[in-house]
Amino acid sequence: MRIEILAIGRARGGPERDLYESYARRVTWPVELHELEEKRPLPPAKLKEREGQLILSAIPRDSVVLALDERGKSPTSEEFARLIADIRDEGRSCGTFVIGGAEGLVDTVRDRADILISFGRQTWPHMLVRVMLMEQIYRAQQILAGHPYHRG
Repeated sequence: MRIEILAIGRARGGPERDLYESYARRVTWPVELHELEEKRPLPPAKLKEREGQLILSAIPRDSVVLALDERGKSPTSEEFARLIADIRDEGRSCGTFVIGGAEGLVDTVRDRADILISFGRQTWPHMLVRVMLMEQIYRAQQILAGHPYHRG
């Protein structure tokens, strides 16, 4: 199974990108980040709608979609690992994580999602969410391998 990350916005060089890459290098599963961006200056509601269109058009056909959204459930790291294992064990070819833009996700993306996941009730910078997601993917890999990286 491969993992796709669809994220609104482009990461520039800096500590968040460096930390993301640090975790990405440790993951042995195939993980690919796709950065999606609307460059036109649009009003917030139109921008959110357009970003939703970009996300929906980039989701692989047979993918299980896990959208990061404040309305989602906050799984423990073990539960997160089990979600990935369940997708893998069902024989699905792809799990796609979705990270929206500053305005959040439009309803059509939430409706398309198979699972809504929250990293807590706080608002996180979108570039930091990428780091947090990649660290949890790495942690899930280690949990499923029985590695002591995860102690809890």
